Amino acid sequence: MNILVKSAKIVAPNSDYHLQTKDILIEDGIIKKIEDQLKAPKNAKVIDVKGLHVSEGWFDSSVSFGEPGHEERETIENGLKTAALSGFTAVAVNPNTHPVADTNADIGFLKAKASGKPTALYPIGALTVNSESVDLAELFDMKNAGAVAFGDYQKAITNPNLLKIALQYAQNFDGLVISFPQENKIAGKGVVNEEAVGTKLGLKGIPALAEELQIARDLFILEYTGGKLHIPTISTAKSVALIKEAKKKGLDVSCSVAIHNLFLTDDALTEFDTNYKVLPPLRTANDTKALLKALKDGIIDFVTSDHNPIDVENKKVEFDHALYGTIGLESAFGALQKAVPLETAIKSLTQGKIRFGIKSEGFKPGVKADLTLFDPNKTYVFKNQNIHSTSKNSAFIGQSLKGLALGIIANGQLILKITYSC
Repeated sequence: MNILVKSAKIVAPNSDYHLQTKDILIEDGIIKKIEDQLKAPKNAKVIDVKGLHVSEGWFDSSVSFGEPGHEERETIENGLKTAALSGFTAVAVNPNTHPVADTNADIGFLKAKASGKPTALYPIGALTVNSESVDLAELFDMKNAGAVAFGDYQKAITNPNLLKIALQYAQNFDGLVISFPQENKIAGKGVVNEEAVGTKLGLKGIPALAEELQIARDLFILEYTGGKLHIPTISTAKSVALIKEAKKKGLDVSCSVAIHNLFLTDDALTEFDTNYKVLPPLRTANDTKALLKALKDGIIDFVTSDHNPIDVENKKVEFDHALYGTIGLESAFGALQKAVPLETAIKSLTQGKIRFGIKSEGFKPGVKADLTLFDPNKTYVFKNQNIHSTSKNSAFIGQSLKGLALGIIANGQLILKITYSC
């Protein structure tokens, strides 16, 4: 397939073409030329759209699809199509399936189901058997099968010695360990942030302390063991301070933040809408302010949609009984651009690949095309018609967003929301 992208502004901070407007010729999946003006070869597909921007392909470090076991929430096929239409050329998929992805066979199944799709799927293997925080899973075997990291999605490692052993063992094959930041005994039966809003609504709270205490514990263990630790979806100002200090010490730690925790606060809970029931919970404006500053300053390494489809039977129920989670792929870019400048947004959507060991060839002629196409100036209200996921549990319905992903060119394929000429 030959593709000519016309008059696209390139946003690629590590490229010589950064912030330049160029034509880009792609032949057989390879970037052949990047010049001011190019003629379309015979039978080339021409993409010529006002306001078009292009960057290296986006990556999401925390996506849930459901399959196997929860196909009513989302399938791998439709999930990857949704990711592509949302601008993502690669996603790391959580092991919260049924059965839990905790063996090399499970990882092989996921890789096989995603083979040949435009968006690449990188499995995260469960850190412990059945994600029960009792025994380590087959980490080395899963690494050989294609797992890029190991963690129990939204489940804390309750046994500190287990985390110690995992960090020590994973060093033998440069494995990345993920530890969800919540101390369960402090969190108790809480379902929202423990602050004034939750108290007024009569909902049990999860204090910020539950996250911060777990992070402090994990960082002490990391300092003792060495190894590589990733702390996903932090949500409080003090969590930022703890990780900042750990990085100053030279610890090999990274962290991410869910875009909804940057965009929304617990003030959204007043109507008891279960789409806002997420984990970690939506926090206060002070926390959001600290998270945004940390992202701009590089303390938070990258963002995630934390895309988690939940079927209507488990969302449209009483708040206490609803499952945690919101879909986020479709709204990720538009919400992020409301919170941070364009270059910060693109950096936050691309540099996670490095941490997860995913090779990126950059933005230059001669390399495999792995590109995201988008319009950063498009403003719109996010509605159900913007959702491609099977499940519709979005916390962003009715929100005003800025920036629209148009599609991707990846794995020798073109996926676009818009039409093109031949």
